[in-house]
Amino acid sequence: MHIATMDLGILGANSIVGAGIPIATGAALSSWLRKSKQVSLCFFGDGASNQGTFHESLNIAANFKLPIVYICENNLYAVGTSFSSISKIKDISIRSKSYGMPGITIDGNEVLVVYDAVKKAVSAARNGEGPTLIECKTYRWNSHFEGGIENCRTKEEINKWKLMDPIKRYENFLSEEKIMTINDIDKLHNFIREEIDHAVDFAKSSPAPLPADAMKYVTL
Repeated sequence: MHIATMDLGILGANSIVGAGIPIATGAALSSWLRKSKQVSLCFFGDGASNQGTFHESLNIAANFKLPIVYICENNLYAVGTSFSSISKIKDISIRSKSYGMPGITIDGNEVLVVYDAVKKAVSAARNGEGPTLIECKTYRWNSHFEGGIENCRTKEEINKWKLMDPIKRYENFLSEEKIMTINDIDKLHNFIREEIDHAVDFAKSSPAPLPADAMKYVTL
């Protein structure tokens, strides 16, 4: 989550709710000023859509027709607070109308639906048509953080959403369309498990960082 790879254009995440939205908007402004044809993708949750940074950023982006796509991963809960308990609207995407930009709500657990929606929005942004707000209705199965106490949701609700597992649904599509066989999919799962096991083993066998390196790469 909180990673950054500047050479790939990944600016990183921010632990402050909604703080990444103006950063992404600033990146889009840079692209607009440089006429680079780059498009920023800004990911955030339902909780961030109630922050002032969300509204300020969308207003600026719409006004200047900045090349950015705002993607809200609405998993219905901001840590343990249900979205329905803090907002009177059902769909976050309708907020786009306040700023004169397109906004849509889609099934965030359907891989190809998300792909098609984002592809269209990116194309519009790159062609100078400005930003789009995409709300992906989805769900997280586990607690917001490792070890968190899950007392805000029922097991029935969680199990209902597990039946809409996006990975499983996409695997079924690939199999039904004869793009991949079940055996191919199993091999891919095994490969991923091996990669993860290798990374974990590497981390466990690596020496602990030196205290002298605590401030390395930190700019004061």
